[in-house]
Amino acid sequence: MDVPPQQPSTQFLTLEESAKVDAALLSSSEKFLTRLTISSLKLLKHIAQEYGVAIEDLTAQQIIAWFEKDGKIRREQGIEGSYLKW
Repeated sequence: MDVPPQQPSTQFLTLEESAKVDAALLSSSEKFLTRLTISSLKLLKHIAQEYGVAIEDLTAQQIIAWFEKDGKIRREQGIEGSYLKW
C-alpha cells in the first residue's frame, strides 16, 4: 500500500533534522528515540496550539482526546482529512 507524501506542515522531521540525527554519535536505537522525541515535540506543540494552552499545561486526557478526534476524522474523511498521515 502506497503511503501518500506528507504535506510540509505535517512532516514531523525535516530532512535537515534527520541528517543531523544521522550525523550524531548515537547508536541506532538512540537515533530512533531522538527522531521520535523531536517528532513528539512538534506534535505536542500542535496539540497545545489547538487547545490554546502551553505545552506544559497539556494534560494526558487532552492528548488522548486529540488522538481520538484525529482518528475519528481519519475514519470518517480519510487520511487526507486527518492531521496525522499514517
